[in-house]
Parts: sequence; C-alpha cells; structure tokens
Amino acid sequence: MNKPLLAALSALALAGFGAAPAVAAPQAKAVTVDFAGTVSLSNCSGSVVRLPNSADSDPALVLSNGHCLETGFPQPGQVITGQSSSRTFGLLNSAGTKVATLRANQVVYSTMTDTDVTLYRLTTSYAAIRSSYGINALPLSDTHPVAGSGIKVVSGYWKRIYSCNADGFVYRLKEGGWTWKDSLRYTAACNTIGGTSGSPVIDTATGKVVAVNNTGNEDGQSCTENNPCEVDENGKVTVRQGINYAQETYQIPACFTTGNKLDLSAAGCTLPKP
Repeated sequence: MNKPLLAALSALALAGFGAAPAVAAPQAKAVTVDFAGTVSLSNCSGSVVRLPNSADSDPALVLSNGHCLETGFPQPGQVITGQSSSRTFGLLNSAGTKVATLRANQVVYSTMTDTDVTLYRLTTSYAAIRSSYGINALPLSDTHPVAGSGIKVVSGYWKRIYSCNADGFVYRLKEGGWTWKDSLRYTAACNTIGGTSGSPVIDTATGKVVAVNNTGNEDGQSCTENNPCEVDENGKVTVRQGINYAQETYQIPACFTTGNKLDLSAAGCTLPKP
C-alpha cells in the first residue's frame, strides 16, 4: 500500500474493481487539473467528490482509501457503513493552499475488499463549500476508465501532482490478506509514495475522478504488504517492482440515491455489502 503516513514517513496504498479493459480513445484536449477540491487528511490524501445525480444542497462527500480509515484497516471481507466520525480535512484551493477545515459526521462506506475506498459525509453541502470558498467538488465518473488515457494523481497531503497514463487493468491485485478486483495500473511516471494514499486519479480529458490511488510494489516481493502482486484469470502471478496502482470508482454512483444516501441494494450496485 502507499501507506498512510503515521509518525514521520511511513508508506502504504491499495487498488480496484471489475470490467473489461477498454480501448484507448482518440486524444482529447487535456483539461486543467490542479489542487482545487482535494483535501489533506492526518495521514493520507483525499478529495471532495460529487456524484452525477448529486444536488447542490446535498451533504458533500469526501473520497479516500479504506486503509486510511481513522479506526484502522478494515479486515478482509469487512464492510463498514454508517459509522460515526468527526474526522477533519484540510480543503485546498487550486494553488494547494489550505483554505478551510471540513468535518465529517459519518463514514458512509468503507472497505478493503474488492476495492480500497472510504467515503465520508461532511457536515456541509456542496453549495456552502462553493459559496464560502469558491471551490467545486470533483465530479466522479460513472464509466470505466480507458487504457492509455492521460491521468493525474493529485495528493492533497504532499501538495504534489503526478502525471502519467493508465497502463492497463489488473484482474486481481493481492496484497497481504486483501484482494482487489480490476485495479488500474499506472505507467512508471506515477511513482506515488506514502501519504498519497486516497488521492483522486483524474482523467485529463474529462476532469473526472476515475479511481483512487492506493498501492505500489516497493521492494519486489510478491503479494506481501506494500508489495502487491498481479494475478490473471489463469492464476499467473506477476510482480512489477516500482509500479503503482489505484482502485476504480465508477461503481460508486450506482450505490447512491437522492440526497447522497447510500443504498447498497440499488439496481446496478456492485460494491461489496456487509
């Protein structure tokens, strides 16, 4: 895992979900990607995200990793919903300057099974954030990312942006006791480090969040913590030292209804259930 930072400089991260790899689309003009809407956590990165059907008046959501959860890593097979939280987040503007402290009142959803994601509900709305700070939430894509597309990994913790491409998709990514499905693999230029966990992965053609940064193979070991391995449909294991990964997020919108309310029984929702 691109470790959450604990005391000084630890390193952890994790990765994604399932669908067939898409063919690279024609190059589109890149949009400007900066720090606006990203957040810094005590040990990780994250972003204020908006679902396709979210309303301005809805309580805003913050996206980060499951392994960034303040109460500790969810166990394999564990799904957490509706857990009380008072976690705070530093909201950044386009230049990476902290302009506000946002607060959660709930862990809406968190897991490290099949994916590595935590979604927090804030005490303020999208409209209030925009009115007070002039910052819009990052739109969350509801379509599978595309191989070869340009991406940027935006770390609110380090105030650093990594630029590379979506190299491809991994059938299963294993790290320690956790397994993630259909993870997004970066090209080598996105050499993310501890503290970048939870960073939004933004498609530079659309400006939408397509994944959440979560892990990389640090030492060349196979399938151990901080050394995820790729497993294909036939069980073949591949280790790529120095390569990093993210978990796709296109499955999330189908699991939310009016008012940014989680509904894991909604038609089309494929996120793991408790």
